[in-house]
Amino acid sequence: MKTFLKWLILTPVALALCLFALFNRQNVPVVLDPFGSDVPGMRFEAPLFFVMLACGAIGVVAGGLATWLGQGKHRRAARVARAEASRLQAENDRLRERLAASSSPALPAPSRNAA
Repeated sequence: MKTFLKWLILTPVALALCLFALFNRQNVPVVLDPFGSDVPGMRFEAPLFFVMLACGAIGVVAGGLATWLGQGKHRRAARVARAEASRLQAENDRLRERLAASSSPALPAPSRNAA
Protein backbone atom coordinates (compact mmCIF):
# COMPACT_ATOMS: atom_id res chain seq x y z
CA MET A 1 0.00 0.00 0.00
CA LYS A 2 2.82 2.38 0.88
CA THR A 3 4.58 1.65 -2.41
CA PHE A 4 1.36 2.24 -4.34
CA LEU A 5 0.85 5.62 -2.66
CA LYS A 6 4.45 6.58 -3.38
CA TRP A 7 3.96 5.79 -7.07
CA LEU A 8 0.61 7.56 -7.07
CA ILE A 9 2.27 10.76 -5.85
CA LEU A 10 5.65 10.55 -7.60
CA THR A 11 4.32 9.74 -11.07
CA PRO A 12 2.47 13.07 -11.54
CA VAL A 13 5.43 14.97 -10.04
CA ALA A 14 7.86 13.28 -12.45
CA LEU A 15 5.50 13.91 -15.35
CA ALA A 16 5.20 17.59 -14.39
CA LEU A 17 9.00 17.93 -14.21
CA CYS A 18 9.40 16.30 -17.61
CA LEU A 19 6.77 18.59 -19.14
CA PHE A 20 8.40 21.61 -17.48
CA ALA A 21 11.77 20.65 -18.99
CA LEU A 22 10.19 20.02 -22.40
CA PHE A 23 8.40 23.38 -22.59
CA ASN A 24 11.23 25.52 -21.14
CA ARG A 25 14.17 24.67 -23.36
CA GLN A 26 15.02 28.24 -24.41
CA ASN A 27 18.36 29.59 -23.25
CA VAL A 28 18.41 32.34 -20.64
CA PRO A 29 21.38 34.41 -19.47
CA VAL A 30 22.66 33.51 -16.01
CA VAL A 31 24.74 36.17 -14.28
CA LEU A 32 26.63 35.09 -11.15
CA ASP A 33 27.77 38.60 -10.23
CA PRO A 34 25.19 40.21 -7.89
CA PHE A 35 26.30 43.71 -8.96
CA GLY A 36 25.64 43.01 -12.65
CA SER A 37 29.05 43.70 -14.14
CA ASP A 38 29.75 42.32 -17.60
CA VAL A 39 32.67 40.10 -16.64
CA PRO A 40 32.61 37.24 -19.18
CA GLY A 41 33.50 34.57 -16.62
CA MET A 42 30.51 35.47 -14.45
CA ARG A 43 27.90 35.21 -17.22
CA PHE A 44 26.71 32.24 -19.27
CA GLU A 45 23.61 30.95 -20.97
CA ALA A 46 21.73 27.80 -19.97
CA PRO A 47 18.32 26.28 -20.66
CA LEU A 48 15.63 27.65 -18.35
CA PHE A 49 14.63 24.21 -17.07
CA PHE A 50 18.24 23.49 -16.08
CA VAL A 51 18.49 26.78 -14.17
CA MET A 52 15.21 26.14 -12.34
CA LEU A 53 16.00 22.51 -11.45
CA ALA A 54 19.54 23.44 -10.38
CA CYS A 55 18.16 26.17 -8.09
CA GLY A 56 15.70 23.67 -6.59
CA ALA A 57 18.46 21.12 -6.03
CA ILE A 58 20.69 23.74 -4.41
CA GLY A 59 17.79 24.72 -2.14
CA VAL A 60 17.22 21.11 -1.09
CA VAL A 61 20.92 20.64 -0.31
CA ALA A 62 21.12 23.96 1.58
CA GLY A 63 17.99 23.11 3.60
CA GLY A 64 19.31 19.66 4.45
CA LEU A 65 22.66 21.10 5.51
CA ALA A 66 20.98 23.76 7.67
CA THR A 67 18.81 21.11 9.33
CA TRP A 68 21.80 18.85 9.92
CA LEU A 69 23.80 21.69 11.48
CA GLY A 70 20.83 22.79 13.60
CA GLN A 71 20.38 19.30 15.04
CA GLY A 72 24.04 18.98 16.04
CA LYS A 73 23.36 19.69 19.72
CA HIS A 74 20.74 16.91 19.82
CA ARG A 75 23.10 14.40 18.19
CA ARG A 76 25.83 15.38 20.66
CA ALA A 77 23.46 14.95 23.63
CA ALA A 78 22.41 11.52 22.33
CA ARG A 79 26.07 10.52 21.91
CA VAL A 80 26.84 11.59 25.49
CA ALA A 81 23.77 9.74 26.80
CA ARG A 82 24.79 6.56 24.93
CA ALA A 83 28.30 6.77 26.38
CA GLU A 84 26.92 7.30 29.89
CA ALA A 85 24.49 4.38 29.49
CA SER A 86 27.32 2.17 28.27
CA ARG A 87 29.51 3.18 31.20
CA LEU A 88 26.70 2.53 33.69
CA GLN A 89 25.94 -0.85 32.10
CA ALA A 90 29.60 -1.85 32.39
CA GLU A 91 29.66 -0.74 36.02
CA ASN A 92 26.43 -2.67 36.70
CA ASP A 93 27.89 -5.82 35.12
CA ARG A 94 31.10 -5.45 37.12
CA LEU A 95 29.18 -5.05 40.39
CA ARG A 96 26.99 -8.07 39.58
CA GLU A 97 30.09 -10.18 38.95
CA ARG A 98 31.64 -8.99 42.21
CA LEU A 99 28.42 -9.79 44.10
CA ALA A 100 28.19 -13.24 42.55
CA ALA A 101 31.86 -13.94 43.32
CA SER A 102 31.61 -12.92 46.96
CA SER A 103 30.89 -15.76 49.31
CA SER A 104 29.27 -13.59 51.97
CA PRO A 105 25.57 -14.17 52.56
CA ALA A 106 23.08 -11.60 51.43
CA LEU A 107 22.49 -8.67 53.73
CA PRO A 108 19.59 -9.10 56.15
CA ALA A 109 16.43 -7.17 55.47
CA PRO A 110 16.15 -3.96 57.49
CA SER A 111 14.06 -4.21 60.62
CA ARG A 112 10.79 -2.34 60.73
CA ASN A 113 11.37 -1.20 64.33
CA ALA A 114 14.21 1.13 63.42
CA ALA A 115 14.06 4.34 65.43
